[in-house]
This record gives sequence, C-alpha cells and structure tokens, in this order.
Amino acid sequence: MEKKWWHRSVVYQVYPRSFQDSDGDGLGDLQGIIQRLDYLAELGIDVIWLSPVYQSPNDDNGYDISDYQAISPEFGTMADMEELIAQAKQRGIQLVMDLVVNHTSDEHPWFVEALKGRDNPFRDFYIWRDPAEDGGLPNELLSVFSGPAWEFDENSGQYYLHLYSKKQPDLNWENPEVREYIWSMMNFWLKKGIGGFRMDVIDTIGKVPDELITTNGPKLHEYLQEMYQQTFGNYDVLTVGETWGATPEIAKLYSDPLRKELSMVFQFEHIGLDQYPDKPKWDTKPLDFIELKAVFTKWQTELGDSGWNSLFWNNHDIPRIVSNWGNDSDEYRVVSAKMFATFLHLLKGTPYIYQGEEIGMTNTAVSSIEEIDDIESKNMYHERIAEGYDPENILASINKKGRDNSRRPMQWDDSVNAGFTTGTPWLALNPNYQTLNVAADRHQTSSIFEHYQKLIQLRKEHELVIWGDYQELLPEDPQLYVYERSYESETWLIVINFYESIVTYQDKTRKAASVISSNYSDSSVDLTDLVLRPYEAIVYKLK
Repeated sequence: MEKKWWHRSVVYQVYPRSFQDSDGDGLGDLQGIIQRLDYLAELGIDVIWLSPVYQSPNDDNGYDISDYQAISPEFGTMADMEELIAQAKQRGIQLVMDLVVNHTSDEHPWFVEALKGRDNPFRDFYIWRDPAEDGGLPNELLSVFSGPAWEFDENSGQYYLHLYSKKQPDLNWENPEVREYIWSMMNFWLKKGIGGFRMDVIDTIGKVPDELITTNGPKLHEYLQEMYQQTFGNYDVLTVGETWGATPEIAKLYSDPLRKELSMVFQFEHIGLDQYPDKPKWDTKPLDFIELKAVFTKWQTELGDSGWNSLFWNNHDIPRIVSNWGNDSDEYRVVSAKMFATFLHLLKGTPYIYQGEEIGMTNTAVSSIEEIDDIESKNMYHERIAEGYDPENILASINKKGRDNSRRPMQWDDSVNAGFTTGTPWLALNPNYQTLNVAADRHQTSSIFEHYQKLIQLRKEHELVIWGDYQELLPEDPQLYVYERSYESETWLIVINFYESIVTYQDKTRKAASVISSNYSDSSVDLTDLVLRPYEAIVYKLK
C-alpha cells in the first residue's frame, strides 16, 4: 500500500455551533475556531473535520443544506472560511469538510423548483413516486428520524422520498445532471485548498427505493468511482465515508487504493454492540466486552493491506464514551477516559478525536422533552408517547443514546458559559463545566489532554503504530484487552483493564523492557504477576 500523509494523521472533529462563539450570539462560528487553532496545534492533531457550515435552515443542524457554495451567516462569511483554511495550514493542519449529498434541504433552490410541477427541469433531481393503488404510501420504507420515508406533495399528487427528515428530500443520483452539479460543487471547495471530505451517509446514494434497498445499492461504487475521477482523484486529500452497514469486505470496496474510491470509511459495528440487532438504537442492552474485542480484532485483521480503517469512539451523533461504557464518576473519570484513548490510539488506522473527548467531557442528563434540541430524539419521544411508553423510560433512553449528549458546548474554563460564549448558549451546557473544563484539565499534573498529546506523538514517531501487525492475546478474557503491535524487529504489548475491579495479568513468556505509556504514574514493568488497577492501560516495549 502506498504510504499517504493521512495514514499517520490524527483527526479532530469540530462541531462548529458548539466549539467557540466569537460574537456573543450563543452559536459557535468560524472566527471562534480560528481563535482555538493554537490549542488544536498544541494537542498535535493534523486534520480538522468540520461539521457543516453551509447555508442551511437547520432542521438537522446543518445537515440539511440549502446552498453548498455559501456559508451560513450564523457561522460567518466565505472570507472567514478562507481565513480558517489558511490559518489552519499555517499550523500544519488540513481542513476536511463535511459533504452531505444524499439529500438537500427542502429549501434548496433545486427542490423549490421541483415542487413547481412534474414538468419542471429540476423535478428529476429528487425521487418521486405515485401513490399506491389503494391511494396510500408508495411502499413501507421508514425514515431514520421516525415515521414513513415518503411525504405527500398536494400540488403534484406525488410522494417524495426522505430517508431522514421530511425537510431533507433525497437526491436522485441516477440523474447524471445531479452528479455533474455535485462534481462542480466539490471542485469549488477543493480549489479553495481544503484537505478532503467526510461524506455523510454516503452508502445511501445508490439506493433503490422500489426494491426497499437503502444502503449498498448496486450502483453505489460506480458513483464513487465517477466521483473520484471527476473531483478529488486529482488532489492529495483525505476522504472518509460514513457507512453504517459496512463489513470488512464492503469496506475494502470503498478503501482499496486500486479501486480509486475513498481513503477510508467509518464503520459502526462496535458502536451498535449495546443495541438489539432488530430494534431501534433506543432499546439498549449491556455491552458484551468479549464481543467488543472480537469486533475490533476482526477489523484490525480482515482489512489487511486492501483497505484502511477509521478509529473512533465519539462523534456528533454518538454520546460520550466515558459515560456510556466507561466511568464518569469523580474518582475514575480521568483514568477511564485515558483508558479509552490508549485502547484506540495504539490500533492500526486513522484515529478521530471528537471535541471535548481530550478532556473527558461527559453526557448530560435531561428531565424534560423541553430540554432537548435534537430532531431525532424529539421525534422518537413523541412517537413513543403516542404508543403508550412511559415518559421516564423514554427520557432514560434519550439520556443514554440521544445526540444532544455530544453536542453540548465545549467546556473551556469555569467562567460564565464555560468560556464558550458571552451570550446565551444555543444548547445548555453540562452543569459540570465549572470543574470539568480545558483549563482545569490542563492544571492537573497528569491531564487527559497530555495523555492524548503523548499518544498522538507516539503515532508520529513510531512506524509501528501506523504499520505494525496486530495480534490479540486473550480474546476470551472477560475483563482484559491485551494485544500486540509488531513492526520489523520491535514489538509493543498493550494491556488494558476495561473495568473498575482489580485484575491480574500473568505472562511468563514475554519480558517488558520499558513502559512506553500508562494512565497511572507507577505502572509495573513486571509481566509475570501484573496487578492492574481500575481502568489501568499500559503500553510496553518488549525485550
């Protein structure tokens, strides 16, 4: 595999409305991000993944785009965007933009035109169907955001498809004009010097709605190869696709360099392990740790050199890992957060850090639907109320899985509104910001931030972390995750206690030469009878 700059990179996701507000309106913005670039450079990251800042009515917080080539005024101007790209580059940081091309906003000019009638030139930019013979929905396809995926248009007597909100009509990728418009838009941004694209729900662009196929449709890879040829294949950039249904074999189709599609994919198999296979994400079950290890091992081994993996715990759609699967108590939050970092950053693939993860930010419980912003959570709440669910149980599900958990404003310090804004925050802060914030973390003798810094530095300094072989050692152990990374003549051993209870690891065949990294200050170098404290995670260099 040809070595690319992004193989050794670490990506930091910025959710712009929650990162830093520069003008006091309660919303984060582009100038706010510019103000914090030195912080990100100090952390050591190489890439910013910027969630959408395009023109949008914000039905889904910017993932409903009404103009792909304009900046939403709440975030700033195109001049601000150009300054951000340039200022980031001065610090050695590339900017990867979020690309949402499965759907647009219903306020996009294309859809406004399409609504004018069946004969409008833009009608075929979207997916329309006549009612069924009984006058009902075209078929039983459901929206990810609850309810049917079809919305009736009274004017034309047809339904349009929306796999997400009804204000997010799906584009018709079978129409070559749609693709040409998208190629032109992507090249507009590439010419501005961005470092690539993160592609929102890209596995849905090849859908065949009449056959109830929503992901991995038959023309998906044909479209991606055309995209590569017409746009980013002419640039040295990072491209990552959000692919919820990917297996390792499917991931190879996306990310094998010989196929000329994407650099890598996000797969979510590990994220769904606390959910029942045939139920919505809100119906959770206890995490099976042995299954979690098996999933990571599968993705570490089966991609081989025919694909590339993304490594992540959190993003704008996924609640905080330290709260969900770790321990966010005052006693264990710091070591637990460091454990998750060690777990992930020593694996093969490109690591992604979600804003606030590097200081161990936590979930935020709510007690009322009025406290919720997220459209997905609100739709589910009202749907389940109508079905007779207990409101307390619904809120418990939202507190565990709701997207607002990760979208709360960044906690910079203990001043009013955590240094995020001088105005009223668009979404309430977690009340713990007065003690859990960047400034407080940086004042600790061994901070979570510093732990991330060291892990990032290990990746930059050691080819083993990027290219080393992977081998899991104790797949059936109910508490320990132990794996080796080997490259040329060097081997590292990573030993992780995933839980609060103390556990012993005994290894009489391996000898440690040194401790490379640990989330405790005094971890033992003796592997013959190693006692691991709560959430202890140690990286050894072997003799």
